[in-house]
Amino acid sequence: MEGRGKAGSRGDADKMSAIEQFADSEVFRAYATYVAVVLLKMMLMSLCTAYYRITLGVFANPEDALGHAKGGDVKKFVRRDESVERVRRCHLNDIENIVPFVGLGLLYVLSNPELSTALLHFRIFAGSRIAHTISYLAPLPQPGRALSFFAGFFVNCSMGYAILSSISYF
Repeated sequence: MEGRGKAGSRGDADKMSAIEQFADSEVFRAYATYVAVVLLKMMLMSLCTAYYRITLGVFANPEDALGHAKGGDVKKFVRRDESVERVRRCHLNDIENIVPFVGLGLLYVLSNPELSTALLHFRIFAGSRIAHTISYLAPLPQPGRALSFFAGFFVNCSMGYAILSSISYF
């Protein structure tokens, strides 16, 4: 029994060493940095939506409008506004693109890419999402928003292709 405990401890130490090695890798640190950037940007969109709702007095639910109505008609505050909807659509677009980036990016890191190639993927994606938000909220004329969207989309496709090319079971 004692021998097993030692072997188990050694196995646990080897596993920890592998995890620590992975966490210390330059590619993983780059991934973690850019994931943090785009997730924080996505979270900021929630605050932008709240800001627009409060400053414009536009709410989705009657209970949210109660404080704004101050005893008046709550229904006039429960409505749609193009400015609020624009921020919401931008936030939804972030969710549709950043969530796949987080998953694909982690799998991409596990495929052991070159640091320079990984940084290129991560930087283009983060830059494209920031540019997309600016072009959506400003609003800037097309094709600016479309180009920034497709830049991020193609980064996700490129990482997906790299994953399938390097570690697939096909």
